[in-house]
Amino acid sequence: MIRSGKFADKKILLIDKDPKNKNDRTWCFWETQPGFFEDIVYRKWDTISFLSDDFSATTNINPYKYKMIRGIDFYNYCFDEIKKNSGIEILNGSLSAGYSHKEGVTINVDDKTLHLDRAIVFNSIASMENKQPGEIKLLQHFKGWIVESPKPFFDPGIASIMDFRVHQDNGTTFAYTLPFSETKALVEYTLFTKTLLEKQQYDAGLKNYLTEFLKLEDYTISNTEFGVIPMTNRKFEFQNNGVFNIGTAGGQTKASSGYTFQFIQKQSKQIVDCLLKGQPLFTIADEPKRFRFYDNTLLHILYNNKLQGKKIFTDLFKKNKPQDVLRFLDNETSVKDELKIISSLPTWPFLKAAIKQF
Repeated sequence: MIRSGKFADKKILLIDKDPKNKNDRTWCFWETQPGFFEDIVYRKWDTISFLSDDFSATTNINPYKYKMIRGIDFYNYCFDEIKKNSGIEILNGSLSAGYSHKEGVTINVDDKTLHLDRAIVFNSIASMENKQPGEIKLLQHFKGWIVESPKPFFDPGIASIMDFRVHQDNGTTFAYTLPFSETKALVEYTLFTKTLLEKQQYDAGLKNYLTEFLKLEDYTISNTEFGVIPMTNRKFEFQNNGVFNIGTAGGQTKASSGYTFQFIQKQSKQIVDCLLKGQPLFTIADEPKRFRFYDNTLLHILYNNKLQGKKIFTDLFKKNKPQDVLRFLDNETSVKDELKIISSLPTWPFLKAAIKQF
């Protein structure tokens, strides 16, 4: 909205629980062109690797680049722009309740009650209350270490995005390595399961991966991160009781992979374009329903342990070009492309899971 230059006469209130002043996360995504946040891309790679017990490949993904943005760079960049605009107010506090009415919306933030008349309200707080019929939910949870080696060890030109050689005792589990230099990298331990692990289990998984698979014995840990992303077939509504839901709350987390960042950017552009044209926001079209169908089918298989996630993702990367897989995960493929990708997966488990979706 700021960059469009068309909202300088509007008052904007941004509410967040805490000030964003810590490097608490990283976002990874892929693009074929310089993107909206290209100025703060911390690292990018044009070569990725996929590893499993019976298949490994290192491939150039041109025209894509796999990109990473650090949380602190994102926060600093955005808030530096926000501070230049006197019409934007920032309020830190916990949103405890809210309701809409004919005149606008009333919300409570800590001990303050705010009446927002004739306001457009966006919400990014995802509520998982009131379970929907047939709803299933997995958690994508991960812990990462930024590790530093005293000697050159990493190949900074290759991002290892999935390594399934780690044990699968807890469910779908993989590690990935994003090298910043020959001596420094982010190493992440990731799981798709129904429940979280004990804290020490993430550390044990990371230690084992570093020593047993990467063969890195001598290292120090300079930073850590931890996160949980819901992977669910729940239907998130864009509009609900006069409030527009964005981000995960608006269904922008892809249920089958957990990727969110680029879907948020696409939705944000649609919203701003709609506001600039003076069109009602409810006219924004949903993603084609077939992509939700694919996601829910895979989610059903993983949730009910009908097939190992390790097997599914290995087949995807073994039998398809990585560019096709990335485009599929971005919901940007044609039906012809999708049929080819789906046919590379085990037929019977996916057919039975697909029937369940009806």
